[in-house]
Amino acid sequence: MAVLAAMAVPHPPLIIPEVGHGEEQQIAPTIAAYQRVMERAAALRPDTVVVLSPHTVMYADYFHLSPGTGAAGSFAAFRAPQVRVETAYDTEFTEALARRCQAEDFPAGTLGEKNPELDHGTMIPLYFLHQHLRGVPIVRIGLSGLPAREHYRLGQHIAAVAEELGRRVLIVASGDLSHKLKEDGPYGFAAEGPVFDAQMQEVFQSGDFLRLLLTPADLANGAAECGLRSFWIMAGALDGRAVKSELLSYQGTFGVGYGVGWFLPGAPDAARHIGQQLAQCEQEAMQAIRQREDALVKLARLSLETFVRTHQLAKLPPDLPAALQEMRRGAFVSIKKDGSLRGCIGTIQPVRQNLAEEILYNAVSAGTRDPRFSPVAPEELDRLVYDVDVLTEPEPIDSPAQLDTKRYGVIVQSGDRRGLLLPDLPGVDSVSEQLAIARRKGNIGEREACKLWRFEVERHL
Repeated sequence: MAVLAAMAVPHPPLIIPEVGHGEEQQIAPTIAAYQRVMERAAALRPDTVVVLSPHTVMYADYFHLSPGTGAAGSFAAFRAPQVRVETAYDTEFTEALARRCQAEDFPAGTLGEKNPELDHGTMIPLYFLHQHLRGVPIVRIGLSGLPAREHYRLGQHIAAVAEELGRRVLIVASGDLSHKLKEDGPYGFAAEGPVFDAQMQEVFQSGDFLRLLLTPADLANGAAECGLRSFWIMAGALDGRAVKSELLSYQGTFGVGYGVGWFLPGAPDAARHIGQQLAQCEQEAMQAIRQREDALVKLARLSLETFVRTHQLAKLPPDLPAALQEMRRGAFVSIKKDGSLRGCIGTIQPVRQNLAEEILYNAVSAGTRDPRFSPVAPEELDRLVYDVDVLTEPEPIDSPAQLDTKRYGVIVQSGDRRGLLLPDLPGVDSVSEQLAIARRKGNIGEREACKLWRFEVERHL
């Protein structure tokens, strides 16, 4: 087999003695586990080590493969410039992987390098590996904003190239778990933090990669993790094989989760084609979403799908509820793809003849005219999920004390600049956060005087 083993390891800089200055002793079990997996890795005598790092070049829609013959870096950013790590790159493997991805029309390659120096997500695993094994070239790969299935596919491509070249490959998935485990930690506390870390520990113990790939986006985002995408690629590299998995250690001493996992592939196993299982789960989930759409959401979807496919505005369907053609209300249409926002446009107050037309036009605008995103392409339509928020008439308020992030949306205005934020948004838990975001959207400074309005929404999912 070409992929010999894989590991999931954290990358806290203070684990390096010259950086930690003794603090690293508080995570001694993590250090001991690190040494154990690197001893195991060295015993396998790999030809190539593939390092997956969240801290090298990262693009929203592209996986970056580090080019060149090698790289070096130091811990100068962490006040230890004397600690340096150098490595050679397996250029043949990198070039073969880039060619394969290009042939498969997969978004990965060596273009777009910003900084050739090694990042700490790469250096820390190599720091430990070099204590047991030197001279093995690496392939350094960054993550992307693409969904789980694309990261998994990249892992499959890595395994295929390893087979093609006859390389004995070790996969190193570098990544910390939640950064929000403690109120007094460097990033504070979020309820999602311990939940996410508990799930990752279970995955490391069980090798349940389907559960790994189905990790809810809200959970991962709320936990402020940085390793999940590395683990997705690692899982793809082990596709179709039985996997013996082991959680060697877990600690959250400093408010950030550090997990060390070891994954040893075995014989081919038809039950372990997890990418295919993920596709089936996604298809079933989308069918369930379509089945529960109400008339407003169906209208938004009909509108965008018709416009993208025909470049014509859809006609109102004959079975549309009469109320939608009788009332006039402002409405926002939000579009998500793979759990991430894909577009959102709306009207604070009605500008069309009725609510139905408001939704009809705003759905097209959300999908094609939101300046934050490129227009929706036909091949994306089957993966889009729609929300429609119908707004009450905004009412002026005198103080932020009259706001409630769960109940009210807010409008801030200074002169002709205006920013709006809908209520009950994930990650917006305080009025101060709500106002700060609304100000930024309206390009209104935090100290500028402004007028405030609040409104409620009727949310249709």
